[in-house]
Amino acid sequence: MALIYQAASQGDAQVRAALVESPGMADLCVYRVPARGQAVGDALWYITRDRDMASARVWFGSIGMSQVRICFVASHGLAGWRRPHPLRGRF
Repeated sequence: MALIYQAASQGDAQVRAALVESPGMADLCVYRVPARGQAVGDALWYITRDRDMASARVWFGSIGMSQVRICFVASHGLAGWRRPHPLRGRF
């Protein structure tokens, strides 16, 4: 279940991510779901303001500092991993 808290600093984060514009550049394409119960797997994210409720704390920064490249997509069907990645299953 991907309940994501956006960390304000690298020190508070469990994962460092970079936002990219194109799904072709992404390691993971993410679809934001409107309800907590819809967050399933790594690619369907529910963004929470409650740090303690989160399954992962993510900090967004530059590509050079990131562990994973994320692209937000407009539909559920486009979400998912684009290539094998060591962070698969972490969210």
